[in-house]
Amino acid sequence: MSTDGAREAESAAGPDERGSTPAEAVGPARVRAPTRGNRRLEALLDGVNADAELRGWWHMAQVTSERLGMSDHSWVHVQIVLNIGLRLLRLLAKAGVEPAMVTDHGMGRRDAEVVVAAGALLHDVGMSIHRTDHEAYSLFLAAPKLRQLLEGVYEEPERTVVVSEALHSIIGHRRRGEPYTLEAGVVRVADALDMAHGRSRVPVESGRLGIHALSAAAIDEVAIEAGADRPVRIEIKMNNSAGVFQVDDLLATKLRGTPLESHLEVVATIEGETEKRLLSEFRLPEG
Repeated sequence: MSTDGAREAESAAGPDERGSTPAEAVGPARVRAPTRGNRRLEALLDGVNADAELRGWWHMAQVTSERLGMSDHSWVHVQIVLNIGLRLLRLLAKAGVEPAMVTDHGMGRRDAEVVVAAGALLHDVGMSIHRTDHEAYSLFLAAPKLRQLLEGVYEEPERTVVVSEALHSIIGHRRRGEPYTLEAGVVRVADALDMAHGRSRVPVESGRLGIHALSAAAIDEVAIEAGADRPVRIEIKMNNSAGVFQVDDLLATKLRGTPLESHLEVVATIEGETEKRLLSEFRLPEG
């Protein structure tokens, strides 16, 4: 799986939603992922795509990111994190690494997919309120919403277990989130792996070239495959060494201390003999 292709495939919709009416902004917001016959996951995705309030939160999360000159936090980012998360979880399961839904609750791997999907879909909704502590704000928005989305999908007490584990994955994606479960670690790492160049389009076009935008522009491709020595191998192809910031400061920070740490290998390479020029000059103060 290559994540850069996924981002480019969605770029026609574009994450820049400034000037759009709310209805125009949420209109194209439809997430999709391979469900592989998981009926509960299908029900969750159908419910999410029919939920105008949730899609409104995605829109406002992007508005906040645009106000701050940040990288994409729109529904495109949400969909990519969703697909990366499911990809990681399925590769780990194929290698015999069991999620908490199996080891702690005696439920199934497909229930773990629902937890990962729920966490991925709502991990940034708190950005609709404020960037600072957005993970915590996501919790009080997500808690009643997930109970609503999973009504009729799970009976009690299973629904409470799934919602609680999804909420743990949401709070666990913050910088010092300390995720306890495989599912929460998957959401945390999946969030960091949406790092390919397309994610930096808005800040780059606006000329607000901070290290986050520059380093994202330096990432050409992220490939996630089964590994030889470990269950998952992540290959990151860069066009400039500025991409090391994405790998070392963002991805490595998100990976350390998670239940995934011993199961993933990450290899980053710079393609070609010369590095791509990302900017002509940088001035302080700006403007």
